[in-house]
Amino acid sequence: MCGIIPVASVLFHWSRYLLVHDLLPPEVCSLLNPAAIYTNNEISLRDVEVYGFDYDYTLAQYADALHPEIFSAARDILIEHYKYPGGIRKYDYNPSFAIRGLHYDIQKSLLIKIDSFHYVQLGTAYRGLQPVPDEEVIELYGGTQHIPLYQMSGFYGKGPSIKQFMDIFSLPEMALLSCVVDYFLGHSLEFDQAHLYKDVMDAIPDVHVKGMRHTVGPDWRQLFDVVIVQADKPSFFTDRRKPFRKLDEKGSLQWDRITRLEKGKIYRQGNLFDFLRLTEWRGPRVLYFGDHLYSDLVDLMLRHGWRTGAFIPELEREIRIINTEQYMHWLTWQQALRGLLERMQTYQDAESRQVLAVRMKERQELRCVTKAMFSAQFGSIFLTFHNPTYFLRCLVHFSDLYMASLSCLLNYRVDFTVYPRPTPLQHEAPLWMDQLCTSCMKMPFLGYMAHIR
Repeated sequence: MCGIIPVASVLFHWSRYLLVHDLLPPEVCSLLNPAAIYTNNEISLRDVEVYGFDYDYTLAQYADALHPEIFSAARDILIEHYKYPGGIRKYDYNPSFAIRGLHYDIQKSLLIKIDSFHYVQLGTAYRGLQPVPDEEVIELYGGTQHIPLYQMSGFYGKGPSIKQFMDIFSLPEMALLSCVVDYFLGHSLEFDQAHLYKDVMDAIPDVHVKGMRHTVGPDWRQLFDVVIVQADKPSFFTDRRKPFRKLDEKGSLQWDRITRLEKGKIYRQGNLFDFLRLTEWRGPRVLYFGDHLYSDLVDLMLRHGWRTGAFIPELEREIRIINTEQYMHWLTWQQALRGLLERMQTYQDAESRQVLAVRMKERQELRCVTKAMFSAQFGSIFLTFHNPTYFLRCLVHFSDLYMASLSCLLNYRVDFTVYPRPTPLQHEAPLWMDQLCTSCMKMPFLGYMAHIR
């Protein structure tokens, strides 16, 4: 049987054949290394003279069991001290519900994922533990799902009505907040959104315990030139008023004026301006690591010119997912669909329009499948369907380097230079795409019509 089919259909079938049958260059599908250092800015470690570290989730990594403990303790505080309904006690911590980098709209009681262009990703808005329909999200945000800058945040993630959860300790905060809202809505109880939000945040106990003795050993102070506790970041970087005070061996504060910072001693509070004066550690020869992009890194990079590194523990899991054959297959096919959809718009015959509609539906279904591989509710912390997340935008802006953990540094020499991967601009084309297009042009079956049997 012979017939004529539109060129759009031919492009679709044979482009899929090319992708599925390993005709892409091998380097396109090379596996990522979860133990590697990834860089937004070229840095020679040879030029780094001073390394600085935050404590929580930087030097000290915590067991997964900590988050349920934080959640349960704060939940009980709400019930026993804030007199919240005892029924809230039925909720347990769900480690797979939230991801880092989400925003919370206090006035709307919405936990949402926002991309780098300030748009809420549809399918990732939750009120309590229930997803909010896309139509309602669009209506809530003026028919555009766009959130203006003034409602979001400055460099510290706190807008007038929207807060971004940026550190790993915020995971039990988001879980508890969602559970409490879920209970109130499920029992038709009226509540003030702002007061509820504040109560939950105040109930989260302080878990910042100085445990270096247990992490490293009794001589841990000898590993560092300067040790500062209770620095009160980010005000440590901007407020000149708090002086350094020395702690004696018993942990008591001394009142002597600090004229130098000694190795093996512990200092409390202080400010970065006095720190720079006392140490003369300035500019790009200092590399400071932290896990909170706002509290740890923003001021050091933008105000003081230090190099900065971010520890992103979630990176390891996400890279392992990206490296799976299934994810790479789906991602490659999504990219092919994007190109096909772009080109098929040229053809306006009925059959081509039908193919276009089918492939658009397939693309959306595939997006949802790949999103669920990372998190059923919110997907990857780095990407929405087709844009970087707001979290990734901040990561690129405020960190020179990022990696899964401190141990990644052990894989590199101290004189190693890290280079960012070249990513093409929209008006540039990656080399492998040129190769693919050249291969397609040589195929005899790509024409305005084709015979099929």
